[in-house]
Amino acid sequence: MRFSRPLALSLLLLFGASRAEALTLGVVAPKDGPYALLGQQIRAGAEAAAAATGAKLTLVDESCAAGSGGGIADALLAAKVEAAIGFLCSETLEGAAPKLGAAGLPALTLSVRWPTIMEDALKKGWPLYRLAPSNKAEGEKLADIILTQWAGSAFALIDDGTIHGRELVDGLRATLEPRGLKPVFTDTYRPNQENQIALVRRLQKTGATHVFIGGDRSDVAIIARDAASENIPLTLLAGDAMKAVDKPVPLANGVLAVITPDYADTPAAKAAAEAIRQKGVEPDGYALPAYAAVQFLSAASAQGQRLAETIPATSLDTVIGKIAFSRDHEWAENPYRLMEWRDGAFHALTSQP
Repeated sequence: MRFSRPLALSLLLLFGASRAEALTLGVVAPKDGPYALLGQQIRAGAEAAAAATGAKLTLVDESCAAGSGGGIADALLAAKVEAAIGFLCSETLEGAAPKLGAAGLPALTLSVRWPTIMEDALKKGWPLYRLAPSNKAEGEKLADIILTQWAGSAFALIDDGTIHGRELVDGLRATLEPRGLKPVFTDTYRPNQENQIALVRRLQKTGATHVFIGGDRSDVAIIARDAASENIPLTLLAGDAMKAVDKPVPLANGVLAVITPDYADTPAAKAAAEAIRQKGVEPDGYALPAYAAVQFLSAASAQGQRLAETIPATSLDTVIGKIAFSRDHEWAENPYRLMEWRDGAFHALTSQP
């Protein structure tokens, strides 16, 4: 059974009034070092949500050092929290997950996409869940877009030779070609060049009008610039790597990307975003996912059973959209959206595949 938002929130209010103690959650996030800003986002989001839901938080520092996960798990268990969120680094989960899993303590990672740790969790029955897009989600959304919106168009698939770029292109070909959609051109381009004029001219010769680029934002910006300078009309699409700084070459209007939305701009997150800003933190990065994780666990706890039992049966509309988990403990909702760059920002298109 899955609970709608009104029912889940009603349960939360009723159960919150009847519980002897508030829900206790661990928040695992870096306080210092290169990931301190991301840790600050997680803590601010969780604290803002705790103020709204009544949850009590135990903050645990995450150094992201190899071998540190066991100590973090010990700290969470000693604090007797009912669940834990955060876990920015795979090094943390590698050591923490076995201890937390053995104790039946649910953990929600907001970041780690390492597949092996989730495979271990499923095999051993650990209540580990991933509130981050799975490795497959990006490719699935890209394939949906090409299948539904590029059918009948001459399209090309190019990558920058990195593992991620090549895997995206290989995955797209494996999905598209059995359905009769074959690219007119595939290539691995040389990244980090000052210009890509030769590449866009090759694309023109093949007749390609639509191009998926498995590469980073700077390469996409250069390809878009050079295509425009050569008067070669190309519809360009790229993936999650487009969520990066818009420099050194500004991105041209009209470039498409499959990325997660800026949740702070959505109506559902308006109040939460303001609460996070009141803490002196912009609601960027992991701030709103952390807020949503506390929302979700608060609703799951309201059902009156152990969280390890109620998490799989809970579905809740949160500040980042609907959260529910599939049987493989992944976020059931694919959060990727087709966005278009216009006037300095990505904007969601009204038509989504």
